[in-house]
Amino acid sequence: MTTKTKTLVTTRARGTALVLAASAFFATSGPLAKPAMAAGLTPQQVVSVRIGLAAVLLGVGVAVFSPRFLRVGRRDWRVILGFGLFGVAGAQTMYFAGVSRLPVGIAMLLEFTSPLLVALWIRFVRKTVLPAKAWAGTAVAVFGLAMVAQVWDGLRLDTIGVLAGVASAICAACYFLVGEHGLTTMHPLTMATYGLFVGAVILFVIAPPWTLPRDILVKPTPLGPVWTLLVAVAVLSTAIAYSVGMSALRHLPSTVVSVLSLAEPVIATAVAWAVLDEELTVIQIMGGITLLAGAFVVQRASQPSAGQELHPRPDDGTAIVAGSLSTPTKT
Repeated sequence: MTTKTKTLVTTRARGTALVLAASAFFATSGPLAKPAMAAGLTPQQVVSVRIGLAAVLLGVGVAVFSPRFLRVGRRDWRVILGFGLFGVAGAQTMYFAGVSRLPVGIAMLLEFTSPLLVALWIRFVRKTVLPAKAWAGTAVAVFGLAMVAQVWDGLRLDTIGVLAGVASAICAACYFLVGEHGLTTMHPLTMATYGLFVGAVILFVIAPPWTLPRDILVKPTPLGPVWTLLVAVAVLSTAIAYSVGMSALRHLPSTVVSVLSLAEPVIATAVAWAVLDEELTVIQIMGGITLLAGAFVVQRASQPSAGQELHPRPDDGTAIVAGSLSTPTKT
């Protein structure tokens, strides 16, 4: 095995580990936010505090320890605004809008069809032909997600809810595609920090966090006072999750990252079962295995060939495999 091939394999393994880590951090949002909402906070209030507090904490941390990552070029602002609008504020707001009018399983399934949207964008906009097993693996993963979400449970159709769910999928696809594009010139911490700030400004208009009732913030829950849950969801499920998720896109293309991120609802279901004593059925377990099997197929489809080149990333020279999946074929 040549040095270049070893580097490619190591990069792919590191990217996979980062995606799964990001999914695990994102997955803690439900179990942490649910007791806070049960205590009286609305989903919009939780999301507003979550994004706003995460933006402040991450911004202060980067300013103190790595201030160079706060410098961005004039042309980068358009990407940052798009990422903050769609990948942060849009994805969060549209998902909760869908949940408010649809069963959670349906809303989750609609949002996590984003890998299909990413693949379609790569195929028809970038004109890159993807391997057949990548499409097959994506389909299997989405089918497994449907089993985990148990979409047949309480199924009902609400037009506005479905439109919100589709919008959440589009915004989630933007998270992967815009994030991948932005990382060609910016560091993951730069994208995460400024993206969260833009998202926070938008969400503050919808649900100003300074209007939160103080009596609810100190109300006890099985996991601690409400305010501690908000801090935890801001740190673990947002600041760390977005930073790690952006880092993953430096090592793997958006098509692969989006499919591997389907592990998030599986992890969230498992955490809810362990922490909140929510029921975990045999079908959900089988669905999780099916989903991960499909994601594994897509991940294998991303295995680089020996002739692929590496593109350096800004600041530290970290490399990423060129193309989308395997060796891309232009039409």
